[in-house]
Amino acid sequence: MCYNYDMKLFSWNVNGIRAVIKKGDFGKFIAKYQPDILCLQETKAKQGQAEIDLPDYQEFWNDADRAGYSGTAIFSKIKPLEVRFGFTETINQKYNFQDQFGDGAREGRVTTLEFADFYLVTQYAPNAKRELERLEFREKIWDPAFLEYCQDLEKTKPVIFCGDLNVAHQEIDLARPKDNAGNAGFTPEERAGFQKYLDAGFIDSFRHFYPDTTDAYTWWTWRAQARARNIGWRIDYFCVSKSLKNRMKDARIYPDQTGSDHCPVSLELK
Repeated sequence: MCYNYDMKLFSWNVNGIRAVIKKGDFGKFIAKYQPDILCLQETKAKQGQAEIDLPDYQEFWNDADRAGYSGTAIFSKIKPLEVRFGFTETINQKYNFQDQFGDGAREGRVTTLEFADFYLVTQYAPNAKRELERLEFREKIWDPAFLEYCQDLEKTKPVIFCGDLNVAHQEIDLARPKDNAGNAGFTPEERAGFQKYLDAGFIDSFRHFYPDTTDAYTWWTWRAQARARNIGWRIDYFCVSKSLKNRMKDARIYPDQTGSDHCPVSLELK
């Protein structure tokens, strides 16, 4: 089944869904863009803790065991065939997600909806941290596990994955690459992890449409008026199976949308 209308998919790290609702930004965003499907990261809440009145959407929340931490959710106007939280049992058994910061598989970081003609996966990738304490976890555990998970899904039908991947892939994807070389989010290991997604055939949708666009960022530190000065990073993505390439209509970034230190990104499908 292919849908007989263009479909608008959005992804947004809200850095606390309750805060962005309280500021009024979440309601304004929904009213303005009317996404068919909205993927959220860093919700920091369980379903019911946030005052949300969206009767047109079904809500699927995956919260972390630790209260007020991490978490993902997907709001969809289209009823999915199936919902999955986290990885498969096979991948959970293959990889050891436990490190000094906790169990990465129990932090609500992955939510998957199956639709008629694709899987949609949203993830909130673990941050490597300022002193790179979680870099080895990213390189050896998380990134390989997530890629394997998406490739397993792809054996059945195409995959779209999105979210805060906590990595700027190329120098063009952050304002100050030389200053940040080797820092969390721009280490060779994290960049190589993202490259493996592309090597496996997934398409970075924004770069597909805008390969040379500069100053296109999705996250800004709260410090030093970085957002006003557009000193940012592009670390939020929509990546798409190659078989969906011809259905991609556009991919966009919305830096004017306030409420979080991240801004939304979107993918439009024909």
